[in-house]
Amino acid sequence: YTALTEAHGDMSAAKIVKRYVEIVNDNIFPGTKLVERVGDEILMVSNVAKSIVRTAVNLRDPLESEQYFPCIHAGIHVGSVLEKDGHYFGKTLNLASRVAAYARGGEILCTDKIVHMACDIEDVDYRALGSIELKHIPEPVAVFEVIVGGRVGECTIFDPVCHMHVQPETAVAQLRVDERVYYFCSLDCAK
Repeated sequence: YTALTEAHGDMSAAKIVKRYVEIVNDNIFPGTKLVERVGDEILMVSNVAKSIVRTAVNLRDPLESEQYFPCIHAGIHVGSVLEKDGHYFGKTLNLASRVAAYARGGEILCTDKIVHMACDIEDVDYRALGSIELKHIPEPVAVFEVIVGGRVGECTIFDPVCHMHVQPETAVAQLRVDERVYYFCSLDCAK
C-alpha cells in the first residue's frame, strides 16, 4: 500500500481503500464484523472461527477480480482479546498481525488453533507451512495456508513498482529483462 501511494498518489490510494472497504462489507460472512481500518489494513473479529475463515475466503475472488488492485494477504488467529471503546487489543491480535505480515500477496494464512476450530468447512483445506519464527513472538508458531477448492493462493504477477495485481492481458505496459517479463499497471509505473 505504501508503494502504491508513492507511485500513484494519495487520491488513488484513497479510492482503492474506499473500494476495498465496499468489497469487504459486501462479502462479510454472518457472525463477522469489520471493526477497524488503518490504510489498507482491516481488522475483523468474530466469535466463530468458521465465520472469519469464510469471510477471508469470500474476499479473495472479488479482490483479485478488481483490475489494478492490491492482492489480499491475511492472517487469522483465535483467542481472547480486550475490547475497549470499540477498539481491540491483546496478544491474539498481535499474533494475527504477524501472521498477516508473513503472508505473501494472495495468501490467507492461519494458526493451528484456527485449523482445529474450522477444519470442516466445505471446499476449504489447510496446508501446513511449518513452525515460523515471527517478529516479537517468543515461540515459533505453526502456520497453515487456507486452500480453497484446491487452489493455492499467491499473486504471481504484480507491478514491481506499486505492487498491484496485474493481469498480463490487461497490463498497460510490459518490459522484458533477460528471460523475465515485468507487467505494469500504468505508464507512470513503467517509467
